[in-house]
Amino acid sequence: MEGPLEVAINQNIQNFVDTVLNQKSCSQVSTTQVVANSEVSPMQLWKRGFDIALVVVCTPILVVVGALMALVIRFGSSGPVIFRQERVGYKGMLFTCYKFRTMHIGAEVNSHRGHTAQLIKSEAPMTKLDAGNDPRVIPFGKIIRATGLDELPQLINVLKGEMSLVGPRPCIPYEYEIYESWQKRRFDAVPGLTGLWQVSGKNRTTFNQMINMDIEYSERASLWLDIKIISKTIPALMVQCYDQRARSRKSSVIQAGVRVSKPVSPVNV
Repeated sequence: MEGPLEVAINQNIQNFVDTVLNQKSCSQVSTTQVVANSEVSPMQLWKRGFDIALVVVCTPILVVVGALMALVIRFGSSGPVIFRQERVGYKGMLFTCYKFRTMHIGAEVNSHRGHTAQLIKSEAPMTKLDAGNDPRVIPFGKIIRATGLDELPQLINVLKGEMSLVGPRPCIPYEYEIYESWQKRRFDAVPGLTGLWQVSGKNRTTFNQMINMDIEYSERASLWLDIKIISKTIPALMVQCYDQRARSRKSSVIQAGVRVSKPVSPVNV
């Protein structure tokens, strides 16, 4: 249970963020929501303190990197820099998740919905839909996504107490709808920017492997485990970037082969 000091800190952070973003916090309940609650997720004091301390220490670097990302997005595509999306977090609670926008405005979502459903029902590696040449992605968007820089605005969610630096990734409501009961145990932990799954293979693993790692983290969470996961995050991102580049090259070679093998229509003279 949170003490008076913790509640006061959370309330002050909430008011500050709402003022900066000029947007009300998510309070409307979706038909897919299991727990109709928009309050700040409960978090152990050590975890909350560690999150806030690390964000404060890294703020100068984060501000510079965030400003550069904003410029890249602004010059590469028209539309807002920040993308807001409803996500499912702790115990099935909905919250507004912030990201740097890496897709064109109005990009269709049905392909992602179908791709996700297929991954959940299969034992295939969780390769991202944008691993190839995805026309929905803005210039430099693929690099931003591969390096995880698109998720930096989620530090706002961390300061609000809706997320932690370490924890399972928050899913989209339509993904939650097709989860089995045992898979929803991953929501016993507060969602995070990085986690045990992200540093243990991520896109090379299957959906059920991800679920099992998220459940394991929820049962083993500790300060030392969080420190270990954070220390492994950058090397894991480097591997992810390498895999992304390899898949892009393979996709380009396949497309080039298709163009070369395409028969040429005869020309009438």
